[in-house]
Amino acid sequence: MISQFFVLSQRGDNIVFRDYRGDVQKGSAEIFFRKVKFWSEDAEEEAPPVFNVDGVNYFHVKVVGLLFVATMRTNTSPSLVLELLQRIARVIKDYLGVLSEDSLRKNFVLVYELLDEVIDFGYVQTTSTEVLKSYVFNEPIVVDAARLPPLGPASLFMQGSKRMPGTAITKSVVANEPGGRKREEIFVDIIEKISVTFSSSGYILTSEIDGTIQMKSYLTGNPEIRLALTDELTIGRGGRSIYDYGGSSGSGAVILDDCNFHESVHLDSFDVDRTLSLVPPDGEFPVMNYRITQEFKPPFRINTLIEEAGQLRAEVMLKIRAEFPSSITANTIVVQMPLPKYTTRVSFELEPGAVGQTTDFKESNRRLEWSLKKIIGGSEHTLRAKLTFSQELHGNITKEAGPVSMTFTVPMYNPSRLQVKYLQIAKKSKTYNPYRWVRYVTQANSYVARI
Repeated sequence: MISQFFVLSQRGDNIVFRDYRGDVQKGSAEIFFRKVKFWSEDAEEEAPPVFNVDGVNYFHVKVVGLLFVATMRTNTSPSLVLELLQRIARVIKDYLGVLSEDSLRKNFVLVYELLDEVIDFGYVQTTSTEVLKSYVFNEPIVVDAARLPPLGPASLFMQGSKRMPGTAITKSVVANEPGGRKREEIFVDIIEKISVTFSSSGYILTSEIDGTIQMKSYLTGNPEIRLALTDELTIGRGGRSIYDYGGSSGSGAVILDDCNFHESVHLDSFDVDRTLSLVPPDGEFPVMNYRITQEFKPPFRINTLIEEAGQLRAEVMLKIRAEFPSSITANTIVVQMPLPKYTTRVSFELEPGAVGQTTDFKESNRRLEWSLKKIIGGSEHTLRAKLTFSQELHGNITKEAGPVSMTFTVPMYNPSRLQVKYLQIAKKSKTYNPYRWVRYVTQANSYVARI
């Protein structure tokens, strides 16, 4: 039972606010943002997705920099509310095409109309884009995708100076092309978020892949489609290891620990030929979620060395090597390393000829930050940092520094090697224009190297 729903910008501005039940104070948005911004309980850097303040439960998720928040006084399943917030964000994105502060402000009438149909007096009615089409009649004001932030979704498929074909993430499912033409397209993305922990010597301690086959359909008439996956696909831990340094060529077995499918998917022939048949609903939805804990080749190797250089000094060397082919480029790489709490000054030394790299020392939380605009496969990059302390070292410095964490996005690469062989539409139309390739994205969920 939702009491309030609101969307805040990164600055705390209230973009959307809807009070469904009137049992939570009006200043809840300000209370929430102040609590999140200055969160310090148990020395956490970020507020948890669920917390309680003065008897009010706050649930929030962050989507492309926006905070989607729900409040309530009743004791409700947190996973249910968090999933609802994610689905509301997805529905709004389906209708607006671009999910950003600018698009929400320009389409506030449409957004409020959607919210009134999704939630009624705090109770969820539907989060289906297709069902909502019967009740929502406002047309979206399309926001130019070129105005997205540099690190926004439109930049994920930039390889050098070329943009990958297909920009489904910036299109509305209800808006027509100029001239009244209907956009008849379907897009498939395989998005994998990986978690890897390296030992101090560079060996892999833990590794896991959380993957999703994401689909966005603009096909009128909801035709049945068939999606064929890798033939050598095994579900269960009884299969052999997939640890192979041959890259993401798609050869060899793919072993999933477990998986689940969207409600529209039929599995009649899945066990025979690994083919999924479904009638895709309008908008974006996950066709299949899967998890892999078998060994796989990580896209990056991280090596860290920290040595004392005197009573009040130390030196840190960070080295990153890209383990994927040179035809692939990783974007938006950020490396962070906590430093000893008595660190007062850090001087950086980048490799000669370094381009698109920035360094910073966050004094507030004693953290080293190294940002790289892009990394080409097979390349290696090194950073040296000289630390100055306010007091003499006591004990082992490696116990007070680290671990090193890393975030990144690698378009057109998937370490699991799960492939979509083909997408087939049962009743073809001359207006259908499906792309004959699938987009692959690898992102860091938790990428950590111990010191």
